[in-house]
Amino acid sequence: MTAGSRGDVAPFTGLGHGLARAGHEVTLVTHGRFEPLAARAGLRFHPLPVDPRTEMESSRGRGLHRSATGVGKLVRLAVMARALAGRMTDDLVAAARASDALLLAAPLGPLGHTIAEGLSLPSMGVHLQPLAPTREFAPPMLGVGSWGAVGNRMAGLSVSLAVEQVFTAAVPAVRTRLGLPRTRTTAALRARERQGWPVLHGFSPQVVSRPRDWRAGLDITGYWWPYDGEIQLPRDLEEFIEAGPPPVFVGLGSATVPDPGRLSTEIVRALRRAGLRGVIQRGWGGLEATGADMLTIDEVPHSALFPRMAAVVHHAGAGTTAAGLRAGVPAVPVPVQFDEGFWAARLVSLGVAPRAVPLRRLTADTLSSALVRATRDPGHRQRARTLGIRIRSEDGIAPVLDAVNRLGSRQHPH
Repeated sequence: MTAGSRGDVAPFTGLGHGLARAGHEVTLVTHGRFEPLAARAGLRFHPLPVDPRTEMESSRGRGLHRSATGVGKLVRLAVMARALAGRMTDDLVAAARASDALLLAAPLGPLGHTIAEGLSLPSMGVHLQPLAPTREFAPPMLGVGSWGAVGNRMAGLSVSLAVEQVFTAAVPAVRTRLGLPRTRTTAALRARERQGWPVLHGFSPQVVSRPRDWRAGLDITGYWWPYDGEIQLPRDLEEFIEAGPPPVFVGLGSATVPDPGRLSTEIVRALRRAGLRGVIQRGWGGLEATGADMLTIDEVPHSALFPRMAAVVHHAGAGTTAAGLRAGVPAVPVPVQFDEGFWAARLVSLGVAPRAVPLRRLTADTLSSALVRATRDPGHRQRARTLGIRIRSEDGIAPVLDAVNRLGSRQHPH
């Protein structure tokens, strides 16, 4: 069960495919617009009624851009999510009734856990970000640097409580419906911690090592890659790549931007100033570029495209960050909001990106100078290549399969 944009869904197609290959029946429960991703991976599908793209393009979604701080954006997102949570409840309960165990992505964790409890189903978390409080870094969703050991942990606890608050209307209604006693919002969070509720994290320990102060039951498995199957790049894209030196990919994924035309112009200027060709992904932001040295594309699997690029410029969402690392090419992260600042900082500290260029500071000058460093400094290229080899050797699915099998044996001791 997951909710959000494509990056919150695609990794679970690969994870689900791996579990299905091992003999499990897997249903992906998420927004209806992502049904083709589940079908391609051979998974069952249960649609949720909310369309994330429509929400992000609504006045509420566009309002996120008006918040200058990570905290401000998070508050706006929480208000938006609270208004939507109740609309998904019926379908989450219906899907759960047809299941033996629930694997819950972070955006639906508190609600999914309540449903699992009410239906006496085993469950576990499958998270794409390190969300549990730690002294070692500030909460990724705030997109800030460290606040020191005590500050980091306090902020982490505050964000965990804020996530619980998103479901303050939906959870009590579900508890009543499923015959559970009423409880305070914080009590459910404390109970999960006390019970050591298992949460597996789908990113590489090479990128974020397991915090030393995490409780038992919080583990990092390695990445879960989107299921892509047999891939052939579109002919026009293949021909463009072959027609000259490796181009640079530029895409902001599911991020929406206030002025796509102006941003597209700055990106093209930056690429040309750096002497680079560009593959520009339209994405939800509506980027566009023309000219013999530029090609605008729609959705293309990153696993097939990124290894052919000289560098990748992206919004540093968890999934796109992972795809760039797997491909072993340098990056220029352009964080927009939420956890993207966290992943961008990781890319810089790993030495595979020269610097982050936050969207609000992106100009032809700032982007072109970062691109020159990313593509001409052999250190970035070598570090990216070495890290890519290590990451490709990891098997993120095996630990999840073990955990799922343990969930089943706890439920059926015979």
